[in-house]
Amino acid sequence: MNWKQKKVLVTGAGGFIGSHLTERLVALGADVRAFVRYNSRIDFGMIEMIPEPVVQKIEVVAGDLRDADAIKKAMEDVDVVFHLGSLIAIPYSYVHPLEVVETNVVGTTNVLLAARDQKVEKIVHTSTSEVYGTARYVPIDEKHPLQGQSPYSASKIGADMIAYSFYTSYKLPVGIIRPFNTYGPRQSTRAVIPTIITQALSKKEIRLGSLTPTRDLTFVSDTIDGFIKIAENEKSVGEVINIGSGFEISIGDLAEKIITLSHSKAKIRTETQRIRPIDSEVERLWAECTKARKLLGWQPKIRLDDGLKKTITWISEHLDDYKVGMYTI
Repeated sequence: MNWKQKKVLVTGAGGFIGSHLTERLVALGADVRAFVRYNSRIDFGMIEMIPEPVVQKIEVVAGDLRDADAIKKAMEDVDVVFHLGSLIAIPYSYVHPLEVVETNVVGTTNVLLAARDQKVEKIVHTSTSEVYGTARYVPIDEKHPLQGQSPYSASKIGADMIAYSFYTSYKLPVGIIRPFNTYGPRQSTRAVIPTIITQALSKKEIRLGSLTPTRDLTFVSDTIDGFIKIAENEKSVGEVINIGSGFEISIGDLAEKIITLSHSKAKIRTETQRIRPIDSEVERLWAECTKARKLLGWQPKIRLDDGLKKTITWISEHLDDYKVGMYTI
C-alpha cells in the first residue's frame, strides 16, 4: 500500500495507541484525519504530545462516536479507516456501563455504516484481549471462547461481532486487530504499567490491586506495526488477529521488575478499592500469535525489559503530567 496516496481516518486518535498510530501514519506519508472526542477545553488528548511539526500535518476533527452525522462527515473522501475510538477503562465501565455500551457498540456501528456508505478500501477495527476473559487454555488463540466479564469487555465483544457482521453482510473490507496489553510512552495511569512506574519513581509505596493476574505485554511500536500490516494485507479481511508478545507475567512480578529497573526502593501494597469484583477479574492472559506471524509476517521486536526502560525514561521526563498515586478509573 502506498500511504502517500491515501486519506486516512483514525478514530480515538487522542488516545495512547491512537496518537502513536497517527504519528506513524504521518511518517509514512499518509494524509491523516484524526477524530477525537469533543470537549470545551479544545484538548486533543495525546495528540498534543506529538512533536509540533508532525501535529501541523494532522487534520483534527472533534465530535462523538455516538453522533452518526459527525462520523459521516469525518469519513468524507477517506480511503482507509483505523477505528480505535472507545471508552476503554474497565473500572469506569462498572460505574457507567450504559455510556460504555453506547460509545463502544453504537459508536462502532456508526463508524461501520459510514465506512460502508463511503465504500472505504479498508477498515481496521480494534478489539481487545479482554474479550477472552480469564483464559480457559493458554496460550490464547483466536478460537478461544469470548467471555464478557466486565461491561467494557462485553461491549467490545458486541462491537467485534457487529464489525464482523458488516463483513459477512455487506462485504465491508474489515480486519479486526486484537491487541493484548500495550504499553509505552504517553500511556495514562488508567493502565497498570504507568501506575507502577509513576509510584516507583516518586513514592515509598506502590499501591496496586490484585498481584496474581498475568498479562501479555506488548510495546506500543510493535502494536502499531500490527495495525499497519493488517491495513496493508488483503488476507486480513474478515479475520480476527491477535497481537501480543507470547509471554505472560504476573502483576506482582511486573511491579518487582519495574522497581529494579527504576532503581526504586518502594514497597508494594495491595489496596482494596483497586481490586476488581472477583468474577470480573481476568486472571490470565497469554497470547498465541501464530496467525499474525503466518498471515502478516508480524512478530514483536521489543523485549519487555527494553520496552520498560524506554517507558520509565519517558515517564520520568513527564512525571509532572501525572497525578501520581491517584486511583484512575
